[in-house]
Amino acid sequence: MNTALIERLASLRGVGTAYHDYRGELREFSLETQRGILAAMGADVDDDAALAEDVRRLEIAKWRALLPPVAAAQGSRIGFDCNISGSEFGSAIVWTVRLEDGSTLSGSVSTADLPELWQGEVEGSWVTRRRFELPIDLPPGYHELEARAGASPMQRTLLVMSPALCYEPPAIRGGARLWGVAVQLYTVRSKENWGIGDFQDLERLVRWLAPAGAGFIGLNPLHALSPAEPERASPYSASNRHFLNVLYIAVPAVEEFIGSAAAQIHCAQRPFVARLAALRAAPLVDYVGVAALKFEVLQLMFREFRAAGAIAPRARHAALAAFVAAGGESLRRQAQFDAIDCHCRSTLGTPAGWMSWPENLRDPAGEGVRRFAIEHAEEVEFFLYLQWLAHEQLGRVQALAAALGMPVGLYGDYAVGASASGAESWSDRASYRLQAEIGAPPDPLALKGQGWGIPPPDPLALEQDRLQGFVRLIRDNMRYYGALRLDHVMSLFRLWWVPAHQSPQGGAYVHYPLHQLMTVLTLESDRARCLVVGEDLGVVPDEMRAAMPQYGVYHYKVMLFEKNAGRFRAPGEYMRRALATVTTHDMPTLRGYWEGDDIDLRVRLNLYPSADSVVQVRAERDADRRALLDALRAEGLAPADLSEPTSPFTSALAQAMHLYLARSTAALAAVQIEDLLGMTDPVNVPGTSHEYPNWQRKLNADLEEIVGRADLLGALTEIGRARAAQPR
Repeated sequence: MNTALIERLASLRGVGTAYHDYRGELREFSLETQRGILAAMGADVDDDAALAEDVRRLEIAKWRALLPPVAAAQGSRIGFDCNISGSEFGSAIVWTVRLEDGSTLSGSVSTADLPELWQGEVEGSWVTRRRFELPIDLPPGYHELEARAGASPMQRTLLVMSPALCYEPPAIRGGARLWGVAVQLYTVRSKENWGIGDFQDLERLVRWLAPAGAGFIGLNPLHALSPAEPERASPYSASNRHFLNVLYIAVPAVEEFIGSAAAQIHCAQRPFVARLAALRAAPLVDYVGVAALKFEVLQLMFREFRAAGAIAPRARHAALAAFVAAGGESLRRQAQFDAIDCHCRSTLGTPAGWMSWPENLRDPAGEGVRRFAIEHAEEVEFFLYLQWLAHEQLGRVQALAAALGMPVGLYGDYAVGASASGAESWSDRASYRLQAEIGAPPDPLALKGQGWGIPPPDPLALEQDRLQGFVRLIRDNMRYYGALRLDHVMSLFRLWWVPAHQSPQGGAYVHYPLHQLMTVLTLESDRARCLVVGEDLGVVPDEMRAAMPQYGVYHYKVMLFEKNAGRFRAPGEYMRRALATVTTHDMPTLRGYWEGDDIDLRVRLNLYPSADSVVQVRAERDADRRALLDALRAEGLAPADLSEPTSPFTSALAQAMHLYLARSTAALAAVQIEDLLGMTDPVNVPGTSHEYPNWQRKLNADLEEIVGRADLLGALTEIGRARAAQPR
């Protein structure tokens, strides 16, 4: 094994050499770790000749190409580094910019007049790297630069121009401090839904919270999951982040439902009524039961919709056709994937996901898939119909939120990755590396580190695609929301890659083009009028800390983590461009935190590395309760009956914490609905899969009860008054 080749190739592919852990200690990555990641990237690490060829090819691409694949800038002017060979030096660079609107701008410049940054030899040829500043103003958008130096071939680069900052709603720009309620939509109980929270429940939440003064409703990721295997329910392990989870469709709210005689007869039958009642009453979401119930009715409706003399008016058919046309190849592949997955599951008994399919169906552009789409056209069209219904219903909710005066409306969540066996990786195989998973190094929430079972995107493929996959992902996710949270925002700079069959502690960081990705994010944010929040918890590199304010991306501040020298950060010490929350979906509820139930649960699940660490965590929690009580007293918010850190948890304590948060100078403050209801059990325990019923636990009250409770409305009104008041 040639160590020098491994290290050079690792550097060219963006693999890091070391990092500072959450304690601030420098930890170096071993050669074996780098080797494992290169192997996951497709390098033949056992063949020195192959490694040398990979290095040569990447060196030439980096140092010999005139133009980079992508250049990005905030504002109206852009410059980038270009490579000039000895034979080209002194000649003119002739360039043309084709703007997004179709117009062109042209010019030329002598290579000798460009400021030199470096010169040297690459593969036996002299090269000078120089700075090329385009002498023109460009509007925001995606533009194409064509250029040649002397007699060399024409080259092209994508120019991404963005406004100075991501979008902020006028209310926030005017100084308002907004508040909202965060809801895991699937947890919502109601007397109308079919065993899982749905888009009609979300509409009812908007109608409750908007008049109370809420600026937004925070949601879990609503990405497409697995209709073939509904129990794969983690919203952070999506099948495809470009599309929606069709289980959230509110079936009775679909226009075709009332007109479908078959659906009405089916839903009136006694066995169906009994199944529906059981699904609503269950303490956990029964994803398999919900999917079976919904799909059998939706299929009845779709068959009537599709038939000659259909129940739906022509306008509905035209709207579906327009949606399918706009969705293009990406939507078509999503529907094909779900149809194939369900077919293989039902006929072959295979697990969900393309990795378990027959070989002839694994290539989305292959003959097997083409034939399947023809022979099973109705099944494919059914999943197109479902995506359309989900799109319609979620879009209506955001429109309602805007009509009711919510400055943000829906605040969505974009997961950091997608399942290795899902539709996203099947549709875009070249972008993902399936022999590795992303995760996180050890931190206070997961002392053994985390592996998320999600394949990482390859930064080289991202560059070769000129960021188009990322553009589509961001655009598709912003289309429904007034704000979007980027899960693990550090992924725009680096991701923790864990090679196959390795523990998360044996991973390493791989780096991504931060400036280019942030510029795309800023442009898409401005175009979609969508505020951006970056979830920056855990180990956050300095580069990411600097980039977030530079591009106007909001920080994500969790009150229980906001401590300095043992004391909780005062409300007036929060940064303005931030969303502040007391706790999150990955943390204990307030009651669970105060009472220490989360520690007991993690002990039962064997999630601590040693008995000593449990003792340490309990001691830290005792200290935190004292510090929290001191912080509430300093603000005059401590409940009168809360004299000691060991005092029982009460709704008054929860409200005191919420008011403490509401007084913060952060522009956005979110309250978890579980904490309004005083619930104990968390919705998710990081580091577990089947050991705990993650993503299944429902709320402890029906929505009809929640929206009618005077105490909850009173608590929200008090939070609203605190947000409207001048910061202390």
